[in-house]
Amino acid sequence: MADIYAALAQKILALCGGAANIAQAACCMTRLRITLKDKNFADLDAVKKLDMVKGVVYGARQAQIILGAGVAAKTAAAFNALLAAQKPQSGAALKEQIKQKNQTPFKLALRKLADIFIPLIPAFIGCGLILSVNNILIKYNPAWAQGGLSQIFAVMGGAVNFGLSVFVGVNAAKEFGGSPVIGGVMAVILTNPALAGTEFLGAFLTPGRGGIIAVIMVVLAASFLERKIRQIMPAALDLFLTPFLVILITGLFALSVLQPLGGWIADAVVNAVNLAVAKGGFVAGFVLAFGFLPLVMTGLHQGLVPIHAQLIAAYGYTVLFPILAMAGAGQAGAALYVLLKTKNKRLKKITLSALPVGFLGIGEPLIFGVTLPLGRPFLAACIGGGFGGALAAFWGIGSFTPGGISGIPLAPLTTAAAKYLLCLAAGYIGGFAAAWLIGFEDPIDAV
Repeated sequence: MADIYAALAQKILALCGGAANIAQAACCMTRLRITLKDKNFADLDAVKKLDMVKGVVYGARQAQIILGAGVAAKTAAAFNALLAAQKPQSGAALKEQIKQKNQTPFKLALRKLADIFIPLIPAFIGCGLILSVNNILIKYNPAWAQGGLSQIFAVMGGAVNFGLSVFVGVNAAKEFGGSPVIGGVMAVILTNPALAGTEFLGAFLTPGRGGIIAVIMVVLAASFLERKIRQIMPAALDLFLTPFLVILITGLFALSVLQPLGGWIADAVVNAVNLAVAKGGFVAGFVLAFGFLPLVMTGLHQGLVPIHAQLIAAYGYTVLFPILAMAGAGQAGAALYVLLKTKNKRLKKITLSALPVGFLGIGEPLIFGVTLPLGRPFLAACIGGGFGGALAAFWGIGSFTPGGISGIPLAPLTTAAAKYLLCLAAGYIGGFAAAWLIGFEDPIDAV
């Protein structure tokens, strides 16, 4: 059956001028929408005569090929697969393809998890800044808290947390190959207040149990089931039966199995972080920040984003992110010592260009251009970050964002900006002092 849609997609692609003439293709319920680069290279009259094509409408460089419910979705999937296979790749695309081939399944899974949250970071930053402004105004003018504008600021600042489960559900479905709106629906089912007090299979349900972790697990299951059902569902019934079965089956499975399991995992993660920070204090903070740069170097730090998001969902902020952000401070401090000490003109130039963005929280140029190639300064950076992390853990500083911004710019997005800046200073000084004590071998070939 799948060959029918692949054959139809192949014919449509050829009659539309091939992959080189296609700017974009998408499915819209009953239609395959194709944006053409040049209509003159397409034979839309011939497309109309194809079997299964019910009509073609053209306007604004877009050909809307009417196929019917179910047929459109399957043909669009086959069409986009052909498009991806036939379009010439740019150098950047080829580089990315090679990079993907070298990724392990574990790293790819972490990357996919990170990609669920990366689109949400601008919202975290924007809402977090509004929340910070509101908190500052309340701190220095308590009467502000009684005004309507303060309440509006609080609503705006908390908006991303209020809708976080739905946003994650939509993005997770995109990453897992399901329908985004079904992903959002599954998140709403898990968090709906109407669940409170409802008994199911001998247990009372709790809205939102499991938080973000439960949502990701449920959407993964829903997306898998949706793909399998679409493979066998007749095209005429696909639009109606597929979403019905996916939501019904996954919803019941989620409430009986996945949400309780997700709740147990989420509670374990949150409790482990809180215990480490509360009981470990300086030591835990030092260890966490010390080990963060090696995680960044290997890409494994992406797996921490869901943990940050879960903490934000539970408390409104994450105490883990400010601790880990101190690794960047240690990096900047160690690089500053390298800049002052080196006689190598090329190394000095690289360090000088990478250091400003390092203070702004972008550490990769310093890692791969300065400290890691030199060896011992990388260790010094880890040590310096550990000092800043120890102080951040001791004070229990929280961040309103799970990533996307760190260094000095993160200060307004924390629960204690002044203390956070003191932690950064400890990281800078610690990294500089450690690099001074450890030293490094200055490259000989000055350029």
